[in-house]
Amino acid sequence: MSQDGDLSASRPVTATPAERSDAPSDDAPYYVVPECKEQIGIVHQDDDILVIAKPAFLLSVPGRGPENKDCVISRLTLDFPVIHLVHRLDLDTSGLMVFALTQPAQASIARAFQERRVHKEYDAILEGIVEQGSGSIDLPIAPDWSNRPRQKICPERGKNALTHYRVIKRYPSAHCTHVRLIPITGRSHQLRIHTLKLGHPIIGCDLYAPDEICARNSRLLLHAASLSFNHPRTGLWQCFTSDAPFLEGGPEQFPPSL
Repeated sequence: MSQDGDLSASRPVTATPAERSDAPSDDAPYYVVPECKEQIGIVHQDDDILVIAKPAFLLSVPGRGPENKDCVISRLTLDFPVIHLVHRLDLDTSGLMVFALTQPAQASIARAFQERRVHKEYDAILEGIVEQGSGSIDLPIAPDWSNRPRQKICPERGKNALTHYRVIKRYPSAHCTHVRLIPITGRSHQLRIHTLKLGHPIIGCDLYAPDEICARNSRLLLHAASLSFNHPRTGLWQCFTSDAPFLEGGPEQFPPSL
């Protein structure tokens, strides 16, 4: 489980274990990902880019071990033999990803990610009632080497990390809040850690939320809902959206933690 947000890439699909932030050392035990039977949704396709909706519990790229080969890129290459990875989503996060179908498109979009010219927004359901209608969380993040794959807030060695948020709706009876998260940076587990430090962890988070809050749902209630960037060929600003599947029944469907 590597990231909430994105990791820019300047090369095509394959990534070596050393390049993947979630890759363990060769002698370490590894996590076997549960089978994901949900299909990838195609949101947009043209000659240069492919935008998809990734289901939760599907890796972006192959994981370690033969059991972890099923992933977004392996599925897509069946229909798109030439496809280039630009960024990744965490295993547990659902939502929008963009892939390049040509090398010039890959270079253009990867540069946009690196220069923070890609706008990303996420829907999340947080534990508790967030009182402030909007705000920003500006706390540096570094690997927590003694508790991998966890990250931690570290003013001394952490990289700058900034997340804006706004409340969409509060649900007092369900003791939770629907928020829209806007990461400006793309650090590993940024949205999980920043909402935790806000005092309202994401429901279903198995890495940072207390057990009773994790148990409120079988998945992480985090979805990449909006992705906007300049099209690599036309230069026109493109905005793609995806509805969070966990919002269909309303947050009242999640029983409050005891």
